[in-house]
Order: sequence, then C-alpha cells, then structure tokens
Amino acid sequence: MKAGITGGIGSGKSIVAAIFKSLGIPVYNADEAAKRLMNENKVLHHELQQLFGVEIFPNDKIFDRKKLAATVFHQPILLQKLNALVHPVVNKDYLQWQTIQTAPYTIREAAILFESETHIDLDAVIMVDAPEQIRIERIKKRDGRSELEIKAIMKQQWPSEKIRSKANFIIENDGSNAVIQQVLQIHQQLLDNVRK
Repeated sequence: MKAGITGGIGSGKSIVAAIFKSLGIPVYNADEAAKRLMNENKVLHHELQQLFGVEIFPNDKIFDRKKLAATVFHQPILLQKLNALVHPVVNKDYLQWQTIQTAPYTIREAAILFESETHIDLDAVIMVDAPEQIRIERIKKRDGRSELEIKAIMKQQWPSEKIRSKANFIIENDGSNAVIQQVLQIHQQLLDNVRK
C-alpha cells in the first residue's frame, strides 16, 4: 500500500514523516530526492545548466538552491519548466525505491503531491495543515527567508482548502491537537486497510 504526505510550506510535513519513520514506515522524501538528483543525475544536471546557466552550480557543481528558488518562484513559466525536468526523474527514483520496500505500507512525502499529479498512484493522501501565519513564522525561523519570499512560494502551491478537499486524512498541526496521537490513529487505519 502506498500513502502520501503533503501540505503547504511550513505545515510540518517533516515532523509527521519522522513520526511515521519511528513507527517503522519507510518514507520517501521527494524534495530531498530532487536535491540529490539535481546534483547526481548527469542528464538532469546538464538540462538544468541549459535552462538556468552554469551559475546555479557554483560550488564544485553543487546547485545553489536559494538562487534557483529566487529565480523560479517569481517566474511561473520557468517553474513549470523546472518541474517538467525534475518530476519525471524523481518519479523514476521513487518507483525504484518502492520496489525494495517490505513494510505494510510506504509514504511519499512531497509539498506538491497534487499539483504534480504524483498522487494518482497512491492509495491514500495525508495532508498536514496549519494556519498561514504559523507556517510563515516557522519558515522564517527555519530558513531565514523573508515573509515576501515565503508568500511567493505559497502562491505556487495549492491553497489549503483545495488540498483538504482531496486528502483522505488531515493532520492539524496548529498546536491544539497532539500530532503524535493523530499520526497513530492514521497509522492504525492504514494497517487495518492493508489487512483487509
């Protein structure tokens, strides 16, 4: 069985994914995989240089994530081109990863699971959500980004209401409910579904 975790930037996907990992569930982090593949995959590396120039790979051919983000998040067409290059490579990597897993179910963690249509092959999607201002404050602390930068990223992602309408499970990460308890309930439901 294949599940997904999604939610807007700063919603707390990584915390939720870490809890699932502690329960023995393998988690594929699509964003981390994209970073790795942008550096390791020679074809993708070359295509990115063609599209953005060699300056996005300044230090020993390791790409400059901040420079790339600053470029694409204000240019939707460039962002589409970037996604068109990266998503198929990440998807292929995920499918290879999936074939070697032996747990009752696996999780694919991605910020834009619905937007990239990679949810299609999943059996269930878990959305992690929090109010926008809480998310902004978390990202400011975590990444040192400005509110303007964070809002530009948020504009490229689906609004919470749209994701909520499509997700099978919602985890509220606003501090009012214990996240661990919510994860344990979903974990049990997924295990029950596997056993059916």
